[in-house]
Amino acid sequence: MRKISVDNMLSGRESRYALVIGVAKRARQISERLAYHRIVTEEKPVLLAIEDFKNHRVNLLAPEETEEE
Repeated sequence: MRKISVDNMLSGRESRYALVIGVAKRARQISERLAYHRIVTEEKPVLLAIEDFKNHRVNLLAPEETEEE
C-alpha cells in the first residue's frame, strides 16, 4: 500500500475536505473514461486520482466569492 502525505498534496490553503472531494470527483472521471474506452487496468481509479493531485496534474480551485448586496 502506498503512503502519500496529505500535507504534501495541499498547498496550505485548501482544506482536507476539499482535497477528498476533489480526489473523489477525479476518480469518478477516470472511472467513467476507463469504462467508456473499455480499458482494463490494475490500478484503482482513486489511486490514479491521488497520483494526479500529488504530481500537480490536477489542482483544486477556490470557489469564487460573490458580492453581497
